[in-house]
Amino acid sequence: MKKIVLLAFSLFAGVSAQATDRELWCDALYRMAAPVLSTMSEGKLQQRMLVELSPTWDGRDKRVTYMEAFGRLMAGLAPWLALPDDATPEGAQRKQLREWALKSYAHAVNPDSPDYLLWRKEGQPLVDAAFIASSFLRGYDQLWMPLDAVTKARFVEEFKQLRRIDPPYNNWLLFSATVETFLKKAGADADNYRISSAFHKIEEWYVGDGWYADGEHFAFDYYNSFVIHPMYVECLEAVKDRRHGEAVKRMQRFGMILERLISPEGTFPVFGRSITYRSGVLQPLALLAWKELLPEELPAGQVRAAMTAVIGRMFASGQNFNAAGYLTLGFNGSQPNISDRYTNNGSLYLASLAFLPLGLAADHPFWTSPAEAWTSKKAWGGEAFPRDHAY
Repeated sequence: MKKIVLLAFSLFAGVSAQATDRELWCDALYRMAAPVLSTMSEGKLQQRMLVELSPTWDGRDKRVTYMEAFGRLMAGLAPWLALPDDATPEGAQRKQLREWALKSYAHAVNPDSPDYLLWRKEGQPLVDAAFIASSFLRGYDQLWMPLDAVTKARFVEEFKQLRRIDPPYNNWLLFSATVETFLKKAGADADNYRISSAFHKIEEWYVGDGWYADGEHFAFDYYNSFVIHPMYVECLEAVKDRRHGEAVKRMQRFGMILERLISPEGTFPVFGRSITYRSGVLQPLALLAWKELLPEELPAGQVRAAMTAVIGRMFASGQNFNAAGYLTLGFNGSQPNISDRYTNNGSLYLASLAFLPLGLAADHPFWTSPAEAWTSKKAWGGEAFPRDHAY
C-alpha cells in the first residue's frame, strides 16, 4: 500500500507519521468509537458520557443523546466490524469493538439495564432506530445473527412500536422505511406501505443532476449525504426494487459532485443545517467505495486520497473530542453556537459514516491503488483534469 505522510496524524498516540491511509482511518474511527462502546458494553454510557447540548436546545428529553450516539456510530462502524478477525493490530481493534458492540446492543433494548435507550418517548427515536437498523443491514451476519433470541425479540418489539410516530414528509420517511426494511430482512412482520410510500415520495422529490429535495421544497444542505442517497439506495437494494440501478446512478453523480467539493487542502464548503455532522458529509462517496460502485470518473486512489485529506484535517489533532473523549459540539473544534436546536453531541456520531470503506479488506484496490490528486487539487495545481458534466 502506498504510504502517504500526514504529519498531523502523528499527534494520535501510537500512530506513526509514516502510517498508511488505512491505519490513519482505523485509528481515527477507533478513537471515536471506543469511549461509547467500552462504557455502554458495561451498561455505563448514561452514567459516564460527557453530554453537550446545543445552546438553543429545544427542550426534548436529553436522554435522546445516548441513542443518537450509539445508533449513528454503529451505522458507520458496521462494515468494518463485519470483516473477519485477523492477527493484525487493526484486527485486535476491530475484535474489541465488535465484542463491545454486541454487549451494547443487548443493553440498548434491556428495560432492566441502565443503558436501556429512550425508545418510547419523543419522536427522535425513529431517526436513530433507523441508524441501528442500518447497522444490522450493513453487518447482518456479524452484528444481528450473533445476538441471543431475547435481544432479537426485544429489538423487533422496539422497532414495531415506533409505528406510533407519524414521520413528517421529508427525509424522515426513509427512517421508517429503513426500520421496516430491516424487519423484512429479519423475517419479522414489516409494514410494506411504509417502505413503498417512502420510495414513491423520494422519486417525486428528485430534482435532477444527482440531487433530491428534502420534502416539497429544495434546501441547499448535506441531507442528500446524511440520509437520502444512502438510505434510499440501501433500502432499494435490500428489497430488490427495480429502481435500485437508477438510484445508484444518481448517487454516483452526487458522489462526483462531492469529490469536486473537496479543496486542495482537504476541506469542503460549510453550509446548511446539521453541519456539526462533520465527515458524515462524505457518506455517499464512502458507500460507493464500500459497495464497489465508484463511477469510472472517480479512481479509487483518488477518492481515498481526497477522503484521507479531509479525515486528517478533521481528526488529526484531537480538537473534535471533549475532555472525556466524546465528540464535542462544533464542526472542527468546540464551536457550540453553530449547533441546531436539536443537536447534542450524540448527534455528531454521524461523522462515522465517512469510514464505510474500512469494510473493504486491506488488500482491496481501494486501499492498495496508488494515491492520486483529487479533482480540485489537480485543477488548482495547474494539472490536467476532466471537465464536469451533468448526469
